[in-house]
Amino acid sequence: MTQNMTWITGSVTAPRGFRAAGVRCGIKSQGKDLALIVSDTPATVAGMFTTNRAAAPCVRYSRHVVEAGTARAIIANSGNANAATGEEGFMDNVRMAQKVAQLLECPPAQVVTASTGIIGHRLPIEKVEKGIEQAMLELSPDGGNAAAEAIMTTDTVPKQEAIRLHLPAGAVHIGGIAKGAGMIAPNMATMLCFLTTDAQIASPALQQVLKDAVERSFHCLTIDSDTSTNDMVVILANGQSGVDVHRYLNDFQMALENLCIRLAQRIARDGEGATKLVEIEVRGAPTFTQARKMAKTVAESPLVKTALFGNDPNWGRVLAAMGRSGVDFDPDRAQIALQGTLVYTEGKPTAFDARELHEQLKTDTVTIVIDLQEGTEHATVWTCDFSYDYVRINAEYHT
Repeated sequence: MTQNMTWITGSVTAPRGFRAAGVRCGIKSQGKDLALIVSDTPATVAGMFTTNRAAAPCVRYSRHVVEAGTARAIIANSGNANAATGEEGFMDNVRMAQKVAQLLECPPAQVVTASTGIIGHRLPIEKVEKGIEQAMLELSPDGGNAAAEAIMTTDTVPKQEAIRLHLPAGAVHIGGIAKGAGMIAPNMATMLCFLTTDAQIASPALQQVLKDAVERSFHCLTIDSDTSTNDMVVILANGQSGVDVHRYLNDFQMALENLCIRLAQRIARDGEGATKLVEIEVRGAPTFTQARKMAKTVAESPLVKTALFGNDPNWGRVLAAMGRSGVDFDPDRAQIALQGTLVYTEGKPTAFDARELHEQLKTDTVTIVIDLQEGTEHATVWTCDFSYDYVRINAEYHT
């Protein structure tokens, strides 16, 4: 964070000219399950989407919206992925967009659609359409929290952030909500994240800064190494601040990156069954890509994640994951530290106090720092531990 950035209360409605709502339409057995985010004026749009070949209709539809460059709204349901539902599922998704467009009096091609939940079930589109009508009535500049709640599935808490960027030409705001607790290994991007800004910025520039921000945030996030069928990161920029940020793209990109990192950390901390946030940093690498690749391999190791759940300082599992990461490095030069305690250096363990380190691992945030001492690049990846509850949640998710 730099001095020209300030964290503020709010989310997608913190930027000027955005309203949101979250309502219950009856997809899930309880709780809100339909979110609507609307810009009062047409906004430029950018997005990144899952690379899963079995992408859901909402992903295929919303890609076209992003390619066209303009959007007025995002409509998202939770509890039903509307994936692997054939042509009927695609038409249900179209009906979602058409209903929003009808009520906003805008083209359906300006409505981003999103769904999350169980794969292979038809969307109860009549319930969704009634929910959209209700959401339209409840749209509010204070509706960001309700929208954040409405996109949750196995999440235990809503995830939202907002930031103010102070520029010579004036202040701009960026807000965001996200959901995700399992099936998280973005390759872009395995969760839902909706971002808004009142900055003036053209779609090509917006797409580039989003891509750069995602590279060091959601692409550095993993829960269980699974890439989903539905997921996306989408940003709307309506220009209501009156501040053209093209001259300040580095500052704008950094603010967006900081906000996305905060949301990524919230997702990792709320991983299914998680008891702790785990931050893995690889330093001294020849390239950022190599550093991230090694950090992500360690983060996705079931043996590392279960050891951390048990507060076991088993650095050997970390070293083994490093060795199979596909990154060329010299094990005799590398160092590993757990919770700030050096446990491995010069090809052998240090004389650390295992009992004391076991106690230090009994916390809700754990850090693993790996120094390859072979370059100047570094990367940080966020994940969580694997507990008994992760197995229970996913064993019982469908039935």
